[in-house]
Amino acid sequence: MQDNRLIPADDIRAAFSAAMSAMYREEVPAYGELLSLVAEVNHATLERDPSMRDRLERTDSLDRISEERHGAIRLGTADELVMMRRIFAVMGMHAVGYYDLSVAGVPVHSTAFRPVADASLRRNPFRVFTSLLRLDLLADEQLREEARSALAERDIFTPEARRLVEVAELQGGLDENDAARFVREVLETFRWHEKARVDADLYRRLHDAHRLVADVVSFRGPHINHLTPRTLDIDAVQIGMPERGIRPKAVVEGPPTRKCPILLRQTSFKALEESILFCGADGTWTSGSHTARFGEIEQRGIALTPKGRALYDQLLEAARSSVSPGAQGENAGAYVAALEQAFAAFPDDWEAIRRQGLGYFRYSLAAGAGEAAKQAAENGDIDRLVEAGILTYDAIVYEDFLPVSAAGIFRSNLGDEEAQNFVESPNQKLFEQQLGGAVIDAFEHYALLEQASIRECLAALSTTRAA
Repeated sequence: MQDNRLIPADDIRAAFSAAMSAMYREEVPAYGELLSLVAEVNHATLERDPSMRDRLERTDSLDRISEERHGAIRLGTADELVMMRRIFAVMGMHAVGYYDLSVAGVPVHSTAFRPVADASLRRNPFRVFTSLLRLDLLADEQLREEARSALAERDIFTPEARRLVEVAELQGGLDENDAARFVREVLETFRWHEKARVDADLYRRLHDAHRLVADVVSFRGPHINHLTPRTLDIDAVQIGMPERGIRPKAVVEGPPTRKCPILLRQTSFKALEESILFCGADGTWTSGSHTARFGEIEQRGIALTPKGRALYDQLLEAARSSVSPGAQGENAGAYVAALEQAFAAFPDDWEAIRRQGLGYFRYSLAAGAGEAAKQAAENGDIDRLVEAGILTYDAIVYEDFLPVSAAGIFRSNLGDEEAQNFVESPNQKLFEQQLGGAVIDAFEHYALLEQASIRECLAALSTTRAA
């Protein structure tokens, strides 16, 4: 008898993440070496820092670290974006945040599809940074139209994937057999295809406008261009990559090394030069090359409040205006020094970050707080409860991305020093129209998580006092 029970979306996401990782390991062998290095660094970090292990165990984050991945894809049309949103919804992933990468010379705007509930993040925190090409930013009108025509002729989803999405939407999920088929079919969208869909001349002109434009337009689908494990010590990974024959980018993107990590730090290995084929007018195939796919590593810190993020942006801009790191590593040492000097103004102490309202925290009752709670202030002053040892707190992990860092990764790997410079052109309203729905505001989401933890603590204290 067939079991028609619906599989939880979290389980489908976990299965898809594992399948994606296995596929990418086969396609990009250096990714497997990267996973091994990250696992070794994480193990050594936890051995060296028992307090970090205790904190991760307390917040239910330890088990998720080794499975944590984020990927990135680049889509060509609004129709592709809408269908991708529906696919990710089957996996319990929602669009969080709007990112304008034109600010750093990349002609896309983006969102991150990810789970948002705490339980879902603990089960599998798979994220996909999803960018939509902005042909309107290309200066060459004829090239824009040729690119649009090429994109209009492709379908990046299999018929079975489309059918299974409709099934999931009608019945509120998928049974075990359909879920397994869904994972296999959707994986085809993310697979690498060496045969270009455009001729060599159009590829060259797209490439000259921007390598990323050529990557989006020229192929059958939006091959996954990187898959990213999470490390607990990105500096150790950066040092360890050359020892394994992996060439890292010169500078780690994001904030400098800190005792109290904030937001997101990222590094990567150089994009692969891969063989591709172009079909000529006579039907014969000729060889060429393309660079797009690379390996990336991330280290996540605390989610910052609007106040904290404003300070972060100010300090980052001060460092970058002082010294600009080149895509090939020029000025790397000077830039790191400028970054460290600028960020000396950002508190590197959890209590200072909390007191100054720079980051989001999750509060909980301290062990043995029951008796002390009877003496707590009736107005529920959080600072007084923390001072009294009644409440403790942990940093809420930043689950999202940074546009300047993402663009820095793209540019260092794609080598866009000579590409067209784009005028900064954020347009969240247009993006949401293309998406077919609103994106979740990340600041509001983190604030809700913090407030929910405070309400739970105060409710528990109220119960204790009443008893």
